[in-house]
Amino acid sequence: MDRLHELEVFVAVAEAGSLAKAGARLRLSPPAVTRAIAALEERLGARVFHRTTRSLSITDVGQRFLDTARRILAELDAAERDAVGDVAAPSGHLTVTSSVTFGRTALLPAVRAFLAQYPLVSVSVLLVDRVTNLVEEGIDVAVRIGPLPDSRLIAKTVGAVRQILVASPEYVARRGQPMVPADLSHHDVIAFTGLMPNREWRYLDGRRGQSVGLHPRLEVNDALAALAAAEAGDGVTLALSYMVGEQVRAGRLVPLLDAYTPAAVPVSLVYPETRLIAPKVRAFLESVAPRLRTALDRL
Repeated sequence: MDRLHELEVFVAVAEAGSLAKAGARLRLSPPAVTRAIAALEERLGARVFHRTTRSLSITDVGQRFLDTARRILAELDAAERDAVGDVAAPSGHLTVTSSVTFGRTALLPAVRAFLAQYPLVSVSVLLVDRVTNLVEEGIDVAVRIGPLPDSRLIAKTVGAVRQILVASPEYVARRGQPMVPADLSHHDVIAFTGLMPNREWRYLDGRRGQSVGLHPRLEVNDALAALAAAEAGDGVTLALSYMVGEQVRAGRLVPLLDAYTPAAVPVSLVYPETRLIAPKVRAFLESVAPRLRTALDRL
């Protein structure tokens, strides 16, 4: 049996969680799916799935092999597209992801420009405030904000963002401007939990990292909700620079305690490591990266 066919069936079963569903996806009969998995297991000398009459689950061996199988199939797809000249006209479907607010502010305009440039490509944009697993979730490219841990992901840095404390001019006029971090204890704080998970603000005092505990009067899990409350004059909130660039330029929010602002953190486009990059991914990176750099420079 064709070894690549075995890999395709294996990946389909792992993603579908069912022999029958994988067969329907690949237009194969259940016996054909079973034969392909059996041939793969015989070749590997190990089980890739635990199977009973009622359930199917992947084994430890299967889980370790899954990333490799996906990578091999992706490289084959890229090689075939390259061979027929797909580099000149990228096509197919891309899935990209970022945090919700960054996606709305910076990523979506760049994606729209990319789609106008490459009419044969379609894009799904997943906006979530969590770290996604690119391989397991079938994501081609992700935007990551902050230092990147060692991994099998390739990173392309497109800029940096910094944390900013902000409040409305009306609030500052009414309550005064904090001069040192300790002054925040006398102010109404609006906490976005994504940036204040422990109800504290980490800042730089000279070159030394420090933190101050905060006691929020309002705590929300949505950045835009925290910013709306701050614009309404309800208090001080912590944001990332890309979230408040427009509001600061328009004078609706003013930065506070600039002298204590933590160091900027990188913004990167990341994608799974592979020897061959699919033309649609290469085109996306080349199109979107400079647009994100421009957006981040402006924010």
